Amino acid sequence: MKRRLIWLLLFVAAIVSIIVGWNWQQIRSQTRAAEVGYQPPLKQVTIAPPTVDSQRLLADVEALAFTRYDEDDRRHTRDYITQGLEEAGWTPQTQKFDGGINIVAERSGTDSEAGTILLGAHYDTVEQSPGVDDNATSVAVVLEVARLLGQQPTPRTLQLVFFDLEEVGLVGSEAFVKQVDSETLQGAIVLDMVGYACYTDGCQSYPPVLPITPSTNRGDFLAVIGDQGHSHLVDSFTQTSSAELPPVLTLTLPTMGRFTPDLVRSDHAPFWRNGMGAVLVTDTANFRNPNYHQPSDTVETIDPEFFRGAAQIVVNAVAILLH
Repeated sequence: MKRRLIWLLLFVAAIVSIIVGWNWQQIRSQTRAAEVGYQPPLKQVTIAPPTVDSQRLLADVEALAFTRYDEDDRRHTRDYITQGLEEAGWTPQTQKFDGGINIVAERSGTDSEAGTILLGAHYDTVEQSPGVDDNATSVAVVLEVARLLGQQPTPRTLQLVFFDLEEVGLVGSEAFVKQVDSETLQGAIVLDMVGYACYTDGCQSYPPVLPITPSTNRGDFLAVIGDQGHSHLVDSFTQTSSAELPPVLTLTLPTMGRFTPDLVRSDHAPFWRNGMGAVLVTDTANFRNPNYHQPSDTVETIDPEFFRGAAQIVVNAVAILLH
């Protein structure tokens, strides 16, 4: 009986902590809720981030619109990513692990003590889906960042990672995190599905465990989910708000994401589990997109304007974090 009481108290404490930690923000709003965290506020950085090229983004998505599940198809995908990085002036490397291969590229910063910002996305798919939103859209955005920011000097180092085997259990990111220098890494931004939007009432749903009332039931926003200990990473997505870009809803969680399993399904989770700051950037996947993990996840289902806006938001945030 005593043991059951202890477990009950722990569960209640966890739920209370999660409730305290939720902080949804819509950046078009003029007010922001107070946020619990351990990082100082992100310093304001005045920069002019480069503009994304919609045609290049869509060309990458169309080129990757095939099932990337078996080894041959994943090898073809790696060849495409590698070529894109090399054309943008990068020198990609491979990280082999049991069953798969990550692609890693790095551009050094001008300050050797400023640390590294990582931008990553998985490139594999489930067996039955061409995975255009999941996750060709994100791969395209990382490649666009490579083109736009690869030759720009910044204090911090920019590292790009394309993870393999996310769909079979975050295998690639788990392997990658094992060799990360946690003292050097200043934050990881992980993209997972950033091209689908819906605009009718009720088209957006949420994980049932959320102890809040969400601010909208339309899927026209980009979600940015981070851990409370590194809330400055989330803040970077709110610094360059614009009426021309999609709204951003941000959320910071306590480091007990195991109580919210729908929010630890992507490649940011291994970073969290190892005490490293990371954010997930997503269009919320199956909570909005009916084509999630389906053969219908095709180019025709992507919203080009939302996709362009999501890519620009990522470029803006990465540019801020690199300074």
